[in-house]
Parts: sequence; C-alpha cells; structure tokens
Amino acid sequence: MAEIKLAAQVRTEFGKGAARRTRRANLVPAVVYGHGAESVHITLPAHELQLALRTANVLIGLEIEGKDALVIPKAVQRNALKGNIEHVDLLTVKRGEKVNVEIAVHVEGELAPGGNLLEYVQNTLLVEAEATHIPESVTVSIAGLDAGDSILAKDIPLPKGSVLAGDEDAVVLQIVAAQAEEPAAEGTEAATTEA
Repeated sequence: MAEIKLAAQVRTEFGKGAARRTRRANLVPAVVYGHGAESVHITLPAHELQLALRTANVLIGLEIEGKDALVIPKAVQRNALKGNIEHVDLLTVKRGEKVNVEIAVHVEGELAPGGNLLEYVQNTLLVEAEATHIPESVTVSIAGLDAGDSILAKDIPLPKGSVLAGDEDAVVLQIVAAQAEEPAAEGTEAATTEA
C-alpha cells in the first residue's frame, strides 16, 4: 500500500465555532495520538483528505511543523446529510509495527444451483498486519456452496503477513435457501370473496 503525504497545521482554536471556521476554510479538524505521546490537534486539507480516505486503512505520512508522522485513520466522522468529513482521529504507527485493522470481505464464484442466497454475517475481518503492509481486502470463493454451508473466519485465506485477530470460529458468510411464498389456502380465499 502506498503512503499518501499530507501537510498538516497545528490547531490552536477549539470548540464548535473554531471547527466551523476551519471547515469553511476547506480544512478538516483532526487529532493525532498513540505511542503514549501527547495528542496533537491539527487541520488537514479537506479535498486531499477525502481522496486519501477512499482507500480503507490508508497509510498517511503527515508533516507537522517540520516533523514527519506516519498515521492510519482510526475514526472518521462525516456529516449525516452532506457526507463531508467533519473530524478524523489518526493513530500514530511505526514502520514494522503490527496493528489491528478491519479489512473488507469480497466473494467470487457462483453458488450451487437451486435459488440459494448468500448472507454476509460479517462484511469485515479483524486482522493483525504490519502498519506499512495492511491488506485492503480478502477474497473468498463461494463456488458450489449450497444451503446450510457457511464459511468461518479461520477458513478464509489471509494475505501474506496478516494473521486473524478476531474470533476464528465466527461465521463470516452463510448460504441460506430462498424462502418460497406459501400459497393461500383455497377455502380461506373463497370465504373472503363471499363475505
């Protein structure tokens, strides 16, 4: 995964009014924390941050007052109506350090014939990976699976350098039979039309 560079400015104003002024200036308030260091309140360019966050678990290289910091997004708050980023929590990481992150689960292949349905019990997996080599997703083959089959977290092949950090016996995907509508009983139908 490529590292995305962003220039950050230290924030000195706090509160709702200051946050609104920051957003009007096309900046996003953020906080950087981790490794026992004191948290640093910063602002980031809104457009560049929006583009960077299109990639899940993106690795961001920040330049804060001449110092470099390597971070990953931990929490992103968005405006419920507009979808704009309102605030970001960033976790400091070091090269070679292992971090726990959630990665997306994708499927490939066709289910066994018969009108079966695929149900995502979990659409992400919690994995431990090196901060500079976080996988974007995992792909699972569902080819030929039939109703009643399920895929557990431990059955999913993980990318090299990643290990499962969550419950290995958790059901991630399951195949269910399609529910057919019950035909209405003839006697009940006749009784309702006569009444």
